[in-house]
Amino acid sequence: MVQRMSRLLAVLLIVAGCHSPQARASSPTPPTRDAGAPTIVEPVYDGELKGGWEDHGWAEHAPRKGRGETLKLENYGGWILTKYALQGTFGGLVFHVKAPAAFGDFLEARVDSESVDVFPRVQVTGRHVRALGDGWAEVFISMRELNPKLLAFNRIKLRAFRELPPPGLVEFDRIGLTGADDALVREAQALLEQPGLPAALAVDCRAPGTTISPLIYGIAYSALRERDSTHQFELNATIRRWGGNPTSRYNWELGNAWNTGADYFYWNTAYGHPPGERVWQTFLEVNRDRGLKSALTVPMLGWVAKDTKSASFPVADFGPQQQLCPENASFGNGVDRSGKPLTPGPATRTSLSIQAPFVEKWVAAIKQLEAKRGRVVHQYILDNEPALWHDTHRDVHPRPATYDEVLEKTIAFGTAIRKADPDALIAGPAEWGWPGYFFSAADAEAGFGLKPDRRAHDDVPFIEWYLKKLAAHEKKTGVRVLDVLDLHYYPQAKGLGVGTEGQTDADTNALRLRSTRSLWDPRYLDESWVKEPVRLLPRMQEWVAANYPGLKLSIGEYNFGAEGHISGGLALAEALGRFGQHGLYSAFYWTYPPDKSPAFWAFRAFRNFDGQGARFEEVSLPTEAPRELSLFAARSTDKRRMTLVLLNLSTSETMEAAISLKGCALPTEHRVFTYVGDPRGFAPVKTALGKAYRAPPSSITVVELKLGAGP
Repeated sequence: MVQRMSRLLAVLLIVAGCHSPQARASSPTPPTRDAGAPTIVEPVYDGELKGGWEDHGWAEHAPRKGRGETLKLENYGGWILTKYALQGTFGGLVFHVKAPAAFGDFLEARVDSESVDVFPRVQVTGRHVRALGDGWAEVFISMRELNPKLLAFNRIKLRAFRELPPPGLVEFDRIGLTGADDALVREAQALLEQPGLPAALAVDCRAPGTTISPLIYGIAYSALRERDSTHQFELNATIRRWGGNPTSRYNWELGNAWNTGADYFYWNTAYGHPPGERVWQTFLEVNRDRGLKSALTVPMLGWVAKDTKSASFPVADFGPQQQLCPENASFGNGVDRSGKPLTPGPATRTSLSIQAPFVEKWVAAIKQLEAKRGRVVHQYILDNEPALWHDTHRDVHPRPATYDEVLEKTIAFGTAIRKADPDALIAGPAEWGWPGYFFSAADAEAGFGLKPDRRAHDDVPFIEWYLKKLAAHEKKTGVRVLDVLDLHYYPQAKGLGVGTEGQTDADTNALRLRSTRSLWDPRYLDESWVKEPVRLLPRMQEWVAANYPGLKLSIGEYNFGAEGHISGGLALAEALGRFGQHGLYSAFYWTYPPDKSPAFWAFRAFRNFDGQGARFEEVSLPTEAPRELSLFAARSTDKRRMTLVLLNLSTSETMEAAISLKGCALPTEHRVFTYVGDPRGFAPVKTALGKAYRAPPSSITVVELKLGAGP
């Protein structure tokens, strides 16, 4: 009787004649699969990578022993193969593999996407294997196991699911994807159409609603990224901000000179712009030509770059340092090899001292430009994150800023802007985060328990004191130097990251989504060192109402990390929806999402969900949604159109969302689009009018309604 073997590579080597004496004494055991794999329609690797596939690690490659690629799979090593532009429907994964018999069953295969976590991990056993010659085996795994719903993917992962004897050498070759037959496609469609959990939601058209400022859909300019960033204009953003740490030291008179501060070796650089280019003017003109408004950060730190070649910590003067600038090894990072920060030399090594007239001249130059072309700067922002100046720009501002310094500079530079442009909209203080809302940098250095600077100012939290003093200044002088309260917001919980950074394990993804509640929910205790309700948007409204009524509100920077993962996209969509609900005036994502990433499509949910310019409407309406779902609704000012953005935050459950339109005119037509992490974006979905809307796990669904006559 032939016994069934599940030990993958033992089977292969027995058939190939590479077996132990004990194995020779028994009859060869054939593998379960004896038919060849279906035809490859997408070659991945055959002696070399094919058709745009890339090697993304992570195991170390060893010198090739045969025709394929040899990898060291010790320590649970594996191989990731990626093709970002992969398109098509596939029936299975096939590859050739060769490894010692002693490894037994050790290999796991998976198709994957950096955007979503929905694909099963499949352990390779005898049922997947067909023996070849010379110790090689052909493995075929159907998409029925790897990807039963035939969702979009762009990665293949092959890894050891258990520890292997070092170095764990395994050879791979002839990797590819096979075509899908009609039966597999029908099965996948049936799985996709299985009923989800019923969920009751509602939109209240009886409420007056909140007008949504279009400027909440803002992004930020990055001198470092600008050369390869045309996709940012596909977001259909409304306003673009010139900001970030280097703008604190931008010299508009030179036109192309910044200092990078602590971000990058305290280096005066042109970021690749040619000599004499007026980069600020290019920024404004590009925005105008693209139909975006402009928000311009002006320096009030007190120092700007004097050239495009100096640095604050040259090795010749300060000796060996912890890190050296890759572009110029004669510049260091200002930290000695023991990790101790070096005392900076004179600020004049890299910088020119400036006062308010420097900015007044800049605004006057902009006004001359506007005389020919109409208004090009919609909002002036007073510098960037003053509570961090002594860190980000410690080479020229080593002492921490105080209550008085920030106020005095706000009045001086705000007055200069107002003088040059009486109709300017001025925003500040562009503070970085939670401690900066309540204390000065001097308090942070001394310790928040001591808070000497705050105590010297009647123990009033910084932002409240700042607003109260500016209101008193306007009352006394008749000069309004601030029109917009501008604060930055980055969630502080561990692992969330910024931009493409951030962990994407299940627990961190869930935390990332919960962290958005710090924007608005008074019941949410922030799950970071903050450890109290942040409720930032209502808090800002209360501060303004109590201390300087009439100011507008702006979030000058925000980001939830993991832009390339669906959790980052859902967090961004959640934030954009809340900004509209709470009447925020402007908001600027830092900086802009990567092309075709989940964060990119989250932005498009509100600004261009159909690829033809369809967008979220103008008046936010109250909504009701159960846990695991968020619903945002907006109606046109003429009450004839409505847009719904439905977020399913569950990673496992499909929801059947029945949305009640309370007091609304009856819909006469609709269109439905859903995004599930596919880099191609939103797909149209056929749904009967009046029926529940199907929301797959971790998805964004946009519903566009035309409303009949009525309320």
